Amino acid sequence: MAGKVALLLWAQTLGLVGAQTTQLLVDPPWRPAVLWDQVTLTCQGSGTASATTWYKDGQHWGQQGRDRITVTKSGTYTCYRPGTGLSPPMRVLDDLLVLQVPAQALLEGDTLTLRCRGRQDNPVTRVQFFWDEKDLRWFLRGTELSLSLLKLHHSGHYRCKGWMSTHGSQSAAVTVRVHELFSVPVLEGPPEPTEGSPLALSCLSTPSPLRPRVPLLHVFYRDGQVVGGPQGSPQLLLPAVGVSHSGNYSCEVRSKGGTVRKSSARLHISVHSVPPSGMSLLVQPPGGQVALGDSLVLSCAVASGTGPLSFSWHREGSGALLGIGPRLELWHVGDNDSGQYWCRVSNGDSVAESDPLNVTVVVPVANATISLSPLAHQVHAGDPVTLRCSVQVGSVPVTFTWLHNGQEVAQGPLLELRDVDVGHSGTYQCVATNQLGQDGHRVFRALSPELALEVTPRGHRNTVAAGVGGALLFLVLLTGVIVAWHRWHRVATRKHQERSPPDPLAPPEEGEVLYTQIVITKSAGASPCATTLQDPQVTYAELQGPQRRPQEPIDIYGNVL
Repeated sequence: MAGKVALLLWAQTLGLVGAQTTQLLVDPPWRPAVLWDQVTLTCQGSGTASATTWYKDGQHWGQQGRDRITVTKSGTYTCYRPGTGLSPPMRVLDDLLVLQVPAQALLEGDTLTLRCRGRQDNPVTRVQFFWDEKDLRWFLRGTELSLSLLKLHHSGHYRCKGWMSTHGSQSAAVTVRVHELFSVPVLEGPPEPTEGSPLALSCLSTPSPLRPRVPLLHVFYRDGQVVGGPQGSPQLLLPAVGVSHSGNYSCEVRSKGGTVRKSSARLHISVHSVPPSGMSLLVQPPGGQVALGDSLVLSCAVASGTGPLSFSWHREGSGALLGIGPRLELWHVGDNDSGQYWCRVSNGDSVAESDPLNVTVVVPVANATISLSPLAHQVHAGDPVTLRCSVQVGSVPVTFTWLHNGQEVAQGPLLELRDVDVGHSGTYQCVATNQLGQDGHRVFRALSPELALEVTPRGHRNTVAAGVGGALLFLVLLTGVIVAWHRWHRVATRKHQERSPPDPLAPPEEGEVLYTQIVITKSAGASPCATTLQDPQVTYAELQGPQRRPQEPIDIYGNVL
């Protein structure tokens, strides 16, 4: 059975494998066959054995209908099957000296045995072997020569010479063909992968159809250094490559014993970095609003991009570099730290920037104060009063709340009392408020000092006299009264003379009643120890009586200052 397998493999060396061809097997498995070995030929092909046709030296041979025959004569034999055609020829010799080689297929790494035989196995001495007319080796004793680790270039024509008894002889040439154990590998893979992506390499080599299941090992190299294998799989997967993985790649295929090795051509692979993109900024506290003096942390995230990546931080209106690295930390922010921030990312080949993020430094409100218009803490009923609340510092928006005697009464920076009454008297305060964040998770408040407001009823006047100021006021009033009385006396005397009035000491006639009023107003903001006379007036008014004489002239008098 082993001999049949060997003969089949030898038939495959003639190009029969992979095609539907008739095959001719020889036993014993040597070629050319020699007549004295009792050679048996077997015809294999599609169809039935009864359809086999045999040929000897190109002529029909009377062995039809049989697929196995024993050869008794030298010659060249072939067989035919209707489905697969004519088989390759097989020579059977009866020469004086014959060179035989194995009938099975010879592949790279195999051993070729050459044996020089005399007819009927007569002894042969002084054997000499030739390969394409090149002398291989002299054998003074023995008739066989083994050539190990065959290579493709060992293909060619072989023959032998030897001495039998007293004369020498030379064999016919035998053609030997060494087949590839596997083809020269070809390395395949993406020549320009991107950084971070997987790199799949394939070392493609086709085993010989004469030995399709021969075990092979694969080794992968980059710039002469092993990066994978030896391994049975022809695939190499690098999960994520970087720029450092660029280089010249090759692969080697080995037979299991390492007797046959073949290398692929070099494949240059250049790994390209991925430009940074998709930058986004994260800020703590959220929303980009931070209180004065608190800490601010910005983080720059990159959606895609391969490195090494470098980061830099910038702010609108500032040419200075704020920091490097993926995080920017400001531990004590000031009011001048507000603005738009962004990060710049580079991988050495390209640069990208994030969208700007607006950061607002919120200054808490402080030093709330109240101003009064008009400038007086004591007003009269019916007067208009406006209170204004303001803060020295504080980020907008600022809200204001008014308290009257501790109770909330109004909102806004102004408290307008258009027609005050006594009920508006009391203490006033305002509460200024601003907040951090839209949700107001931090609220800042500033409470103003109390403002006392006193409202006096209309008609109630205050006269304050003290020291020199009081004396001065008295003299002014007395002078006004004397001047007024003097002018009144002169007018009364003239009228009395013209009208011949009754006794001067008599009261004025009806219809000539005189009313005099002196108004004294306290100056706003004046010292409690001094009183200022504002717009002192002496007013004269003449009112008609019930029996006035129309023919008499009417005297009109004005204010005397």
